[in-house]
Amino acid sequence: MRVAFVAFVGLIALPATAARGSILVQTAVFALAHAPSVVLHPAHDKGCLFMPEPFDPWMPRLREGADALGLTLSDAAQRQLLAYLAMIERWNKAYNLTAVRDPSAMLTHHLLDSLSVVPSLRRHLGPCGDSSAVGAGASASDEPARILDVGSGAGLPGVVLAIVEPQWSVTCVDAVGKKAVFVRQVAVELGLPNLRALHARIEQVSDESGFDVVTSRAFASLGDFASWTSHLLKPDGRWVAMKGRAPDEERAGLPPDVNVFHVEPLTVPELDAQRCLVWMQRRSM
Repeated sequence: MRVAFVAFVGLIALPATAARGSILVQTAVFALAHAPSVVLHPAHDKGCLFMPEPFDPWMPRLREGADALGLTLSDAAQRQLLAYLAMIERWNKAYNLTAVRDPSAMLTHHLLDSLSVVPSLRRHLGPCGDSSAVGAGASASDEPARILDVGSGAGLPGVVLAIVEPQWSVTCVDAVGKKAVFVRQVAVELGLPNLRALHARIEQVSDESGFDVVTSRAFASLGDFASWTSHLLKPDGRWVAMKGRAPDEERAGLPPDVNVFHVEPLTVPELDAQRCLVWMQRRSM
């Protein structure tokens, strides 16, 4: 059963400034004009009733890539990941969400690249904050692990993390309104209650609870990344920066109370480029 489904989630709870209002009106018009063809999944195991039809020819590559990363993805997660990629491809026709526009390249540069960090975050955070298997730094409570994705753009890696690990609470922040609106649309269309998006400069974001992990993907220098988000990280939290080459020269710009304690090489299937995760924490005073 196919239906047209549009959610104007970007119009909720935002200041009505002229510039922001213009962005939201344009986005709403685009969403209405490009209302996706969706398939009704009443028995979907994640509670998602409306899902854009995924790009099925990409499914074998996605499975092979996940296998290479040591990840086991449910059929529902695979469908959601490809539906998300289809949404990026569709919205890119009107808005500059990502520089990569070729669908085949998006699978590698967006999905597989973002999936490559999941095993490391799983080791650190564990299921629902259980730190028994991952050592210091993870939350030992039963509360869902909280992840902040800074400069998220179209939701990379935040949306991917929310799909693969529904027990994690993921917040994506971006200073560009149309990108935050897009992530909100993704959360509604793919049925992701653990995903939210904020349109704000990261320095202006406040959160009393704090985050277990603050991550970014090609966002800023290590020093700026840590400085701009320090007020949002829990005292025992970790910064996790996705980088290309190991940014050794950026360490000199770190605040004096922050140190890099691990640089983890990553191998992204089908991608012939260097990738690494830079782990940072507050120094013990």
